[in-house]
Amino acid sequence: MMNDTKQYALITGASQGLGKAFAFDLASRRINLLLVALPGEGLPAFAEQLKQHDVEVHHFETDLSLRENLYALADDLNRRFQVFMLVNNAGKGGTTRFEMAPLEYLNGIIELNILATVQLTRLLLPNLKRQGKAFILNVSSMAAFSPIAYKSVYPASKAFIRHFSLGLREELRAFNIVVSVVYPGPMKTNADVTQRIESQGFKGRIGLFSPAAIAKLGIEGLLAGRANIVPGLANQLNRWLMGTLPEAWVIRMVSKAVKKELRNRN
Repeated sequence: MMNDTKQYALITGASQGLGKAFAFDLASRRINLLLVALPGEGLPAFAEQLKQHDVEVHHFETDLSLRENLYALADDLNRRFQVFMLVNNAGKGGTTRFEMAPLEYLNGIIELNILATVQLTRLLLPNLKRQGKAFILNVSSMAAFSPIAYKSVYPASKAFIRHFSLGLREELRAFNIVVSVVYPGPMKTNADVTQRIESQGFKGRIGLFSPAAIAKLGIEGLLAGRANIVPGLANQLNRWLMGTLPEAWVIRMVSKAVKKELRNRN
């Protein structure tokens, strides 16, 4: 039975890093939450913790890269909840030489970063349209603004999210649905990511923000109706440079730092 009065924000990848920060931020705004994450990542305990903010929190442990799981989740949500905000945060990346990357690794990035975002948005759209006013926040990356060697599929997936979001924003304008896209730079979300950032030296720390700061800026930008949310002056300057300098220079510069990361790892 659907709850006809309460509205909810849905966050994917909600058990750690930026997704967890989005959950804290929205709970502090007294917004009811629907949290989605992989099994075994502590989501039930985190959901209970958030209830201290006097909000309703429901959690769902599932792998969104599996189409049958995503379809079942969307069907359940549409039957039971009024969803007025969707935060497509779940994603994955990594650094490796393309010829060394297993197909499962490449498929995982495409299935989660691209397919899950598109499919979940499409399946929840009728629900969002019923809310009077609704919001979609898609998480891209500063990597969306330039191809990067040794990460080739990840920045391509985030460039897709950028174009998908901005096109959808125009299409849904008539339905009073705001679509925004946020472009985080480096974030120390876990031990592995922290090690990779530190291995790149000073360049890896340019534009560094905490997940909490990115979440706050992202939600504020979404509620203000901004299309593109690029956190901080350093990242905004970086975006401008990537759009101004010759593309070949930009690719070589950003790829050099990633190649150094690979050498340090090996």
